[in-house]
Amino acid sequence: MGELLDAALLVLRAHAAVLLPLAAALAVGEQFLLAPLREWAGFDLTDPFRYLDRHFGEVWTVLCVGAGLEAMIIAVLAAPAARAAGALLLGRPLDNRDAIDPRGLRPIATVALALFAGVVVATVSFAGPAWAVAFGFTVLAVPALVVDRVNPFRAIGRGAVLAVRSSGRGLWVVLVAYLTWWLIRILVGTVGGNLLYQLVPLRPEALGVLLFGMRVAVNTLAYAALACVAATLHLETRFRAEGLDIALGRAQGTEAHPLAVRR
Repeated sequence: MGELLDAALLVLRAHAAVLLPLAAALAVGEQFLLAPLREWAGFDLTDPFRYLDRHFGEVWTVLCVGAGLEAMIIAVLAAPAARAAGALLLGRPLDNRDAIDPRGLRPIATVALALFAGVVVATVSFAGPAWAVAFGFTVLAVPALVVDRVNPFRAIGRGAVLAVRSSGRGLWVVLVAYLTWWLIRILVGTVGGNLLYQLVPLRPEALGVLLFGMRVAVNTLAYAALACVAATLHLETRFRAEGLDIALGRAQGTEAHPLAVRR
């Protein structure tokens, strides 16, 4: 687990100039999309539990939509992360421009899978704990699409299969990584902002801007890191379950897609 997270951070450090700005843009968009829903639900970031008893249904809807948006963002970021991770594994590191080359990212299929992940996770989240299974299954679909070069429908199936290999190890790794970053996001984005407000009194408008900025900053890092975890987990699971190391050892140096599986 530690080596896997180290590998994910290696990918993030190598391509932070691409992954972090993209994650920041998506995180800002997420906050703007959620703002009217939070207002409708009476959800106050400065005191999330204030009206929970009277608006539980509305707040739960906001949380489910937010979970879907998070899954969608991580899926989009997983495309360049998976491309970069595959290149690093082969000892052919990409520059930042090549990491986001549309020819390697398959943007139309990636966006379609990201939308699929968002809709599935948001819908299943209404059932409570079932969210965890949906998130774990869908988050590995885009790495399968980019690294294995399979079609989008097979990518969904491969993502789910790899998630349950080795007694569901992939699923558990994804959930542990997500919950770890979720705790960090809560501590920094909500608790940290309110603590700072207690130490340095601000106008309500200024506090709202502060919380917005802190949430975007911590979400940016979290989404990029989770995308890199998904990318490296995909490769590591193939090592464990499919003998990817043997296949790479036998592959010819001129092979177009040495990481691809049979279509």
